[in-house]
Amino acid sequence: MAPFRSPFSFIEADDVEVKGDVELEQPIPFSNSQGGGLYRTGKVHIAQCPALDVVLYHSAATAHFMYVRDCAVDAHLLDLVGLPREETVRLAGRMRLPGQLCLGAERTALIGRAVRDVVGAPPLGPAIARCTQKNIAVFPIAREGLKYQVAESLQSNHGYYCDEVVLDAHHVFDSSVPVYNRKVELTVFKDKDLNQGQKERISMAFIADSISSGLVMREVIERVRERFDHLVQVEVISPLATIRGLTRIARSKSMQDAHIRLHVYETLLNALPPDFYYSAHFDVPELHIRPDLEKEYRQWWGQDAQGNHLADTACAGYGWSEVFYSPRKQIQMINDQLRSRHALGIADVVRRNII
Repeated sequence: MAPFRSPFSFIEADDVEVKGDVELEQPIPFSNSQGGGLYRTGKVHIAQCPALDVVLYHSAATAHFMYVRDCAVDAHLLDLVGLPREETVRLAGRMRLPGQLCLGAERTALIGRAVRDVVGAPPLGPAIARCTQKNIAVFPIAREGLKYQVAESLQSNHGYYCDEVVLDAHHVFDSSVPVYNRKVELTVFKDKDLNQGQKERISMAFIADSISSGLVMREVIERVRERFDHLVQVEVISPLATIRGLTRIARSKSMQDAHIRLHVYETLLNALPPDFYYSAHFDVPELHIRPDLEKEYRQWWGQDAQGNHLADTACAGYGWSEVFYSPRKQIQMINDQLRSRHALGIADVVRRNII
């Protein structure tokens, strides 16, 4: 069967028109100790730029992260969402909740299982096998990337003990930067612990963080390659990734002389104008490995009184890293968007799904 191609076109902040398409092959099954799943190779094409390699993954863990999961009725979680205990005390058994409401420590456990599925799937196997553990370094980006457990997944799947270099990368205001008025500030915390011989052996990097605008990841890849002269392979573990963010990586100078590949859960997200950071799923069945799960997800979110679909607002990455570190802020961010656009709160949506 021919690959599926989804075109995109938008005007960047620097007034450059970005046109291209996402090309996705048919899903391929795989098995592992956790049960396995499906993976789907693809490319992001932009005119006059090298194609950017992308692999999408489906497993039980990635699906729970991205779509809707079955879980026990949890009075503490429901209270956090805004349902008072006297309303939920009579509930028992199971309930269905979307990935946005897998919060804090529970989310960390889920993403660890999902990263193990990704690192243990066939696409990464040959590249890892070409290296020894001395040739691989893991670069988790604070804060979200610290939760992904990539080094642990390399050890559990392949037996490798790899060095980790923790990075702090974030946007800071800078009026001298044309168009964007901000730059990426990057602090390398631990590469001072690697001697020159260790650095010279590193040929493969795993960088861990989700991708929204792509500005941080683009800068991190370039700066890491500056500090590790023999680095030729960059594998980015990015559970949530937007098409707009990937185009910025595809247009970067690192694409000219290094192999960069993105590993993403289930589907790519929509950060095209006007919503940008509020990045919902695309309502395009062919962009999902399991369109049935996307259909269920959209049904869970439902519609508002005017018939607008909440799933088109419900950002898959609300808060991005806050969902790990500040569950209450996550709920606040969801409520701010749902109330302003749909006159509903997340408690209203949960209530109509469980009661």
